[in-house]
Amino acid sequence: MSLFGFGRAPGWPVVLTDGPVVLRPYRRSDAAAWSAVRRANQAWLAPWESHLPGTWDETNSPTAFRYVHKDQRRSARTGEGMPFAVCLRQEGRDRLVGHLNVGSIVRRAFCSGYVGYWVDSAVAGRGVIPTAMALAVDHAFGPGGLHRVEVNIRPENRPSRRVVEKLGFREEAYHVRYMHIDGAWRDHIGYAMTSEEVAAEGGLLARWHRIRDRAG
Repeated sequence: MSLFGFGRAPGWPVVLTDGPVVLRPYRRSDAAAWSAVRRANQAWLAPWESHLPGTWDETNSPTAFRYVHKDQRRSARTGEGMPFAVCLRQEGRDRLVGHLNVGSIVRRAFCSGYVGYWVDSAVAGRGVIPTAMALAVDHAFGPGGLHRVEVNIRPENRPSRRVVEKLGFREEAYHVRYMHIDGAWRDHIGYAMTSEEVAAEGGLLARWHRIRDRAG
């Protein structure tokens, strides 16, 4: 794992790596790649995401990315979020394959944030998002200064639930009609983890490596 921090908000900006998985801040030049992967994955992603006005192609266009990027930069500058482009390094090039954000960060006595993510269906099941999650959570607990992270997932979203369950997140709540998604208010299951729960194991990434090693 490597960390390259540059100051500003706690732990941001930063590049995190483990094997071929790379987490880095978004760039304006990511517009075309972001749009292409989002548009190609409409059937895979749309059922689980809140919708902005407009068609999927419109809200996931290169032009729309400019507004997404602007909002990400604002949240990162104010310390309210750590928005990462998830990339897969292949033959010396980094391909954008997903997104992970540690957002809604509250500090002082709470020191907590929410994690959200998505991944290209073409690389789902290859350990990309669990690795990205482990990298981001370890960074959030370390240089990011957080004590707790939470993930909220619809009960029907089995692939996403498997990610956090494999990593050992605790299921701690059932949120009734939690968020408006796909035309209705949807229930979510709340998962969480605190820094103490992985400290003795050397962090969440170390835990994830051991899980993968045991699985062969």
